Amino acid sequence: MQKLNILVAGSTGYIGIELVKLLVKHKGVNIKYLCGNSSIGKSISSYDSSLKKKKLPKIIKFNEKLLNDVNVIFTALPNGEAQKISNKLNKHNTLIDLSADFRLKNAKTYLKYYKIKHTARKNIKKSIYALPEIKNNQIKNFKIIGCPGCYPTSILLPLVPLLKKNIISSKNIIIDSKSGYSGAGRGIHKKYKNKNLYESLSVYGIKTHRHNSEIQQELDIETGKKVEFTFTPHLSPMFRGILTTIYCNVTNKNNINTIINYLKKFYKKQMFVKISKKNSLISTNEVINTNNCLISVCESKSQKQLIILSAIDNLIKGGGGQAVQNMNLLFNFKKNMGL
Repeated sequence: MQKLNILVAGSTGYIGIELVKLLVKHKGVNIKYLCGNSSIGKSISSYDSSLKKKKLPKIIKFNEKLLNDVNVIFTALPNGEAQKISNKLNKHNTLIDLSADFRLKNAKTYLKYYKIKHTARKNIKKSIYALPEIKNNQIKNFKIIGCPGCYPTSILLPLVPLLKKNIISSKNIIIDSKSGYSGAGRGIHKKYKNKNLYESLSVYGIKTHRHNSEIQQELDIETGKKVEFTFTPHLSPMFRGILTTIYCNVTNKNNINTIINYLKKFYKKQMFVKISKKNSLISTNEVINTNNCLISVCESKSQKQLIILSAIDNLIKGGGGQAVQNMNLLFNFKKNMGL
């Protein structure tokens, strides 16, 4: 097997580190370059001691010439940076972006939510929103891969199949998500310095959270109608993991068994989506350090309403793991290689 040469830009953030840890286990790749800005000249093992015994390149500054030596560029950079790199790609390059730069199909929506003018508009049309279990083989037709955000991953995987089949109502869906603080990046420690980050639960981004745009876009695209939902994210005093609770109304004579059976059927060939037994009270502990999404459907006190629980590791299934999963799909590796 000829190995793919890989460049990771933004390799020292929480997601970047997880991505590198997965790539070093992948038999089909060679990590040729690790790039950063504030970490130039350092060893990546200084950010994670588990990488100490791995033969990895020192961190260097990204420059366009490096693109001639690599097949795949992973970008785990601040929003706006992957756009710049996308404008420099050659015909041999595939870009797999873990920021929001290629998640939204409308540049005006991107500007509204991210307060950045998109500098690679022509490349938006050349990209795909790459939730692998939903987009499947469509992903193979693109060279610019926009990996979904962590909250949307936990939300779209349970909702898309059920809304497409009209098993649940597209009106008045309530989504309550709680994430580990690693989802906010390394800067979270300074931002929450005086807010008791490690012992309190905080709500944030009501109405304005950036992932609203991504969730709305994909639900509307996949269902062909305007889905009405309310999304409230919370920052919890744990390092990693997301637990999402979704309140929805069932349609016609559908019930909890109908929903569970349909989800099992829909994801039958998808090894990373696990459907729990009825009324299972799941936790993030069951998915930490895995690329799995665990879904549980529970009864509520109202027969017309169900509660769907969804748990992922935000750094893997909601980050580096999903990026590797997309690479495996693109280059015909085994689905679980490196994962």
